[in-house]
Amino acid sequence: MSRKRVTSGMRPTGSLHLGNLLGALNNWVKLQDEYDCFYFIVDWHALTTPGGRGAVGYENVGSLRDRVMELAVDWLAVGLDPNKSTIFIQSQVSEVAELHLLFSMITPLGWLERNPTYKDMVQSYKIEYPSYGLLGYPTLQSADILLYKGDYVPVGKDQEAHVNMTRDLAARFNSLYGRDVFPITEVLLTEVPKVPGIDGVDRKMSKSSGNYIALSFTEEETTEKVKSMFTDPVKIRKNDPGHPDGCVVYTFHGIYNRENQQTIRKECEGGERGCVACKMELAEKMNGALREMRQRRTEIEKNEKMLREVLNDGASRARRVAEATMKDVRDVMNLPPREL
Repeated sequence: MSRKRVTSGMRPTGSLHLGNLLGALNNWVKLQDEYDCFYFIVDWHALTTPGGRGAVGYENVGSLRDRVMELAVDWLAVGLDPNKSTIFIQSQVSEVAELHLLFSMITPLGWLERNPTYKDMVQSYKIEYPSYGLLGYPTLQSADILLYKGDYVPVGKDQEAHVNMTRDLAARFNSLYGRDVFPITEVLLTEVPKVPGIDGVDRKMSKSSGNYIALSFTEEETTEKVKSMFTDPVKIRKNDPGHPDGCVVYTFHGIYNRENQQTIRKECEGGERGCVACKMELAEKMNGALREMRQRRTEIEKNEKMLREVLNDGASRARRVAEATMKDVRDVMNLPPREL
């Protein structure tokens, strides 16, 4: 029996960080053993926002290729396996652009204007003049998923609405042309831990905010970031009673030092634990958890030939699926074949 297919991608706009690892990548690694996974680096999506402050965008493309390769290194380092998953770069499969164009012909404008992805990105990136590409982001996203006939997209509960347009578009296409060319993609809901930025428990770790710990950081860089983490502002001295629920360090202890978290809470609230010692314990635990991944990352970085082979092979495999899909699309839309 053939496996159901999972599709998902990431934008190469900047360095991947702990939020990406804990919120998505660890889950992607697990899914490889149960599903036929297509994971793609969505470099065209990176061009839908302006960029700036080190982030890739249509106004800042100088580091785009480097970011693409860096992201691929991170993916392999955390455990994505090209023998289990199809790993490739979005723009290496030109059929996605063709499908995006055809989808844009049948997508009601109101769907795009109401889509939460568009509104979120305009607000998050403080974009004064949103582009056509940004408005059409969900249509390109749908093409990414449906070109490979993805049965599932792994998301957290807060992102479920982002997949709804893909479902609606697949249903609309199938209805318009009288044939079920595309599956009605389902969300694969996953438990996503809350990963705050280093600047506060209410701030999400993100590339655009700069409040992250990158997967590419050394142990020393990670320790310095942990030292700079926001803690309880009213706990000045060790014997001051602390409030761990408002402390970023305590939140990360819940991820990397769960077995000691309740002891840490008791000591913090009782004035028996200082913030400096608490941070150093966290840095040790965090670096220990990331050490094996970083060692693999160093080895992968040294082997660019292997990395290119993985991406080229993945693109070749993806292209075969894409070509078959587009043949079906062109047939039902009564478009001329590639060769008459």
